[in-house]
Amino acid sequence: MNVENLKNLLTVLLACGLDYLIGDPINWPHPVQYMGLVINYYQKIIFHLFKNTETPFAKLALKIAGIILAIALIGGTGIISWFLLQQLRILTADLPFISILIESIILASCFAGRSLRQAAIAVLKPLRENDLSTARQTLSLYVGRDTANLDEAGILRAVLETVTENAVDGVTAPLFYAMVGAIILPIGAVPFALAYKAASTLDSMVGYKEAPFTDLGWCSAKLEDVLTWLPCRLTVLAIALLSGKPEQVLKICWRDARQDPSPNSGWSECVYAASVGVQVGGANTYRGVTKNKPLLGEDSQPITPAIIEQALQLTRLCGYLWLILFSMIYLLINFPWGRI
Repeated sequence: MNVENLKNLLTVLLACGLDYLIGDPINWPHPVQYMGLVINYYQKIIFHLFKNTETPFAKLALKIAGIILAIALIGGTGIISWFLLQQLRILTADLPFISILIESIILASCFAGRSLRQAAIAVLKPLRENDLSTARQTLSLYVGRDTANLDEAGILRAVLETVTENAVDGVTAPLFYAMVGAIILPIGAVPFALAYKAASTLDSMVGYKEAPFTDLGWCSAKLEDVLTWLPCRLTVLAIALLSGKPEQVLKICWRDARQDPSPNSGWSECVYAASVGVQVGGANTYRGVTKNKPLLGEDSQPITPAIIEQALQLTRLCGYLWLILFSMIYLLINFPWGRI
């Protein structure tokens, strides 16, 4: 074995360790910030050119502009990061651990495991102190629903739904693409993960069904759904296995998750709910408008802080399981048993 052949493996493992220990340091530059600047600038230009977005010509033009935005940002992020990291590896050829460290720091920014845990804790802390007002205000920083009138049960459900929905696009999906890139490309972990992060950022910023993003964001929303589909299903299988009752959990998911309009978030939320024995979904209010989501899971016990901690632990165990399998596959491909 040599460091050169282990670079991608070490990069992924170190990045996961950095996310676990440090997360996203406050005031550090983050790739998503720059992606957001590009998206904001682009959409301002487009909406300035097409002020009346309801005409047939404008709707078609916005859809084409949305396709260009999605392809340019996702593809550009992957290609540019690949080129820059290749130059970094050339410059640090004699000091490979420098490039491993830099790539790991960049890759760690694609993961949100620690951030999700910190967000949940930030809401649960005042809730445990019976400070509903502060819990509601803190929760409003992380969710799109109205929080002003939520009771304790509503707050706990919102926290659980948030950490379980975002477990896929914030943790397992970028990890999946990092692992795939590390295995199939010489310099692949970071570009693949960043490209997925670009797709996720596009979806969160312009992939709305409501105006004025209906046409501009449709491509980004659909593309993110497609890119998330496989890692979401693999996450469902892993969480079901880790629950200790995979057959029961998968039956509930097959029954309930398909009722959710989202092809991915319903499955993600449902597998956690079924694994910890609670029910999520129901009525949520967004800017004063109530929307009903399908009920997912069995209402066998109330959602508690301990249940949320259990869900967070399942995400962590899923990451460990994936890293073990990834390491085994990577070593098998790069170092056939006869050469190890």
